[in-house]
Amino acid sequence: MQLALAAKYIGASIATLGLGGAAIGIALVFVALINGTSRNPSLRATLFPQAILGFALAEACGLFCLMISFLLLYAV
Repeated sequence: MQLALAAKYIGASIATLGLGGAAIGIALVFVALINGTSRNPSLRATLFPQAILGFALAEACGLFCLMISFLLLYAV
């Protein structure tokens, strides 16, 4: 019984590692936005919606990792 509980906690902690990847992905999206805007300020209107889409996709991946972690903790 204790081994199954330990495996559940280890699996949940491994699933939360994806949140770090999502944070790095979000940072890279906005670094690219700042670089693109500083190189050509007239492209800001076209770069900003794409950056928001990239932010949303990276955040969704992080939330999926968090959801899997909660499922492992409370549903299994």
